[in-house]
Amino acid sequence: MSGATRVKICGLRTEADVVAASDAGATYVGFNFFPKSPRYVTHEAAAELAIATPVGIAKVALVVNADDATLDALVEAVPLDMLQLHGSESVERVAEVRARYGLPVMKVLGIAGEDDLAAIDAYSPVADQLLLDAKPPKDAVLPGGNGLAFDWTLLAGRKYWSVPWMLAGGLNAGNVGEAIARTGARQVDVASGVESAAGVKDATMMASFCKAALTAG
Repeated sequence: MSGATRVKICGLRTEADVVAASDAGATYVGFNFFPKSPRYVTHEAAAELAIATPVGIAKVALVVNADDATLDALVEAVPLDMLQLHGSESVERVAEVRARYGLPVMKVLGIAGEDDLAAIDAYSPVADQLLLDAKPPKDAVLPGGNGLAFDWTLLAGRKYWSVPWMLAGGLNAGNVGEAIARTGARQVDVASGVESAAGVKDATMMASFCKAALTAG
């Protein structure tokens, strides 16, 4: 993947969020369908946000261990460009989802140590993209969006896998440049790092993050 770093801003909940993300230079916008998350949106709200998203920006749905009935209802209600599987979905389940819905699938993998990197090779054949996030604490309610980073040196020199990948976990305007430099990431994802409170996006923070990411590398 060449060119400038691509930015995904996840957990958008208002049309103003979508406009601000677009203006900031985001390539992807993410809508969160995990009910326990402070960034959760209903199908109806997400459909309106998707319609408000400018052409050329990918609309991504974050789901956690969703069954077929849940995904059927989601893709029927919301015009989407990609499904982000953020749970404990198996390799077989990722392949099933990709085949059933005909949408690109991004599988999220939690990283805490060297042993976790083996999952990258396991999931690469069945996913269109991978998102490498900090593994949540054992008692965490949320599978992501916890504002935690992992040891970026684990990815040093490993930037070439068979599918595009995205770096997430504890990123903000102050550290995203370093994260990109250390990992070679060409795509980055942010949620809590551009919020003034849990689930409340800040337009200035989004602009600062995108500027830092897009000028890094």
